[in-house]
Formats: sequence, C-alpha cells, structure tokens
Amino acid sequence: MLRIAVQSKGRLFEETMMLLEEAGIKLNKGKRTLLLSAKGFPVEVLFLRDDDIPQSVANGVADIGIVGENEYIEKGAEALLIKRLGFSKCRLSLAIPKDEEYKGIEWFNGKTIATSYPEILKDYLKEKQVKAELHVISGSVEIAPGIGLADAIFDIVSSGSTLVSNQLKEVDVVMQSEALLIANSELTDSKKEILDELIFRFEAIQTAEGKKYVLLNAPQNKLKEIIEILPGMKSPTVTPLAEEGWVSIQSVIAEKHFWEIIGKLKALGAEGILVIPIEKMIL
Repeated sequence: MLRIAVQSKGRLFEETMMLLEEAGIKLNKGKRTLLLSAKGFPVEVLFLRDDDIPQSVANGVADIGIVGENEYIEKGAEALLIKRLGFSKCRLSLAIPKDEEYKGIEWFNGKTIATSYPEILKDYLKEKQVKAELHVISGSVEIAPGIGLADAIFDIVSSGSTLVSNQLKEVDVVMQSEALLIANSELTDSKKEILDELIFRFEAIQTAEGKKYVLLNAPQNKLKEIIEILPGMKSPTVTPLAEEGWVSIQSVIAEKHFWEIIGKLKALGAEGILVIPIEKMIL
C-alpha cells in the first residue's frame, strides 16, 4: 500500500482530489477522515496541513506527497522531487501599500516584512543585499501592513484580488510555484511499482490537457493542404467516404489554436466538423 500525503483543504486539495479521481482513484469513505484507502488501487491518502507534507514524506510517515512548490522549497526537506504536476499555479511576491512610491528592491532596506515563508525570503534578500526585519505570521499575512505589524508582505499571489482588497500592490515576484509530486528517498521496489503506475496515469491526464479530438469531412483534392494544418500526434487518420471525392479526417489539435485552425479548415471546404474533449492520452 502506497501512502500519499495531500493537503487537507484549500485550492490545492480540490485540484488534487480531481486529479486522483481522473486517475481512477476513488476513496472509501469512513470514520477516519485523516486517512482513507482507495477502491481498486493500492494507495491510501493521508490528509495533512500543507506545510507538514514535505517533512512527512522525507521521514517516511507518507511515501509520496502532492504539495505546493512554495512549501517544498520553504521546508527544505529531503524528499525527492518526482514530477511537476502543472496545476495550482501561483507566485510568491513582495507587496507594499499601494500609495507607496517604489523604485526598486532597495525600498525594503530597514523595513519590516510579514511572511509565512521566511527561509525563501531570507535567501532572496541576501542575494539582493537587502537588510530587512522579518515578522513571521501563520495565515492572513496580507492584513499586517494595515494594522501596523509590518511595512510590507511576502506571500502567495494568485489573481491579486486579495492584495487589492487590502490596499496593497505587488512589486516583485520572487518565485513561481505549482503542485509537485514528491517521494521518500527509500521506497521499496513494490512501492516504486505502484508509484510508476500512478505517474503513468497522471501523465496520460496531463498530455490530454488543452487538446481536442477533431473529426471532419473534406474534399479529396484538398487533403494535402488540410494535413499541413492538422499534423495529429504522428499524422491524421484519413478514411475514404462513400461519396466519391470525399474523405473523413480525424486528428488532435491544441485548444489554444482551435479557432484559428477551424477557420482554415472551413476555408478549404471542410464540413461536418465534430470537436470532442479528450480525457486521457497515452503516447
């Protein structure tokens, strides 16, 4: 049984649960809400505070974990980084009161900065040769300047709306963060096999993100031009239709180029275009 530590609440919790469900891991509900086993797959999920996950994986309380990069770097625990998962993206930034004039990082010299990430901030300030006092707070860091606890903050920023509502402005991005899959360095061979299968499932889900499956009918004499637009994974699938001079084409396209590609296909005479979401993709 492979034990995976995940955050017990918040956006990372919700997105992790979605990933596990898409990977075919459905949890058995029970009285023990902190540790749940899965149906049909040899894993159990341990729910922890996000800042406890790196150390719990490093010391073997959990075999693997899904944790924000910010917590992984801050804690400096000796857990192995296995894979970047590409969700729960945010950044760690310095922010100051919106009415302050900011001309550069030297503004922070002699200032007090409130943060929940003192180790990351210490390293950054040292690199920039800035001397500031750190006030370590657990949660609600953004209110510190407003109540006189600090001159500025160093915290997670996603949309920036929390900063705006607290009369703050983001002035320096220190690092980008996303969800990471981490593992204990001494997994048994049997647990490594389970982890490999889990990674295989995660990668199938990740590969399908932002992709659409397209089916269309097109004139045979436009096939070469259409194939140039629709390269597919290797090449499009082409099937003759009962109507002479027409073919059916199937391919995969990136969603970010969707409307551009569809417009070109229509201009080449494509008809009956069907677009289907892709849940998993195995290369």
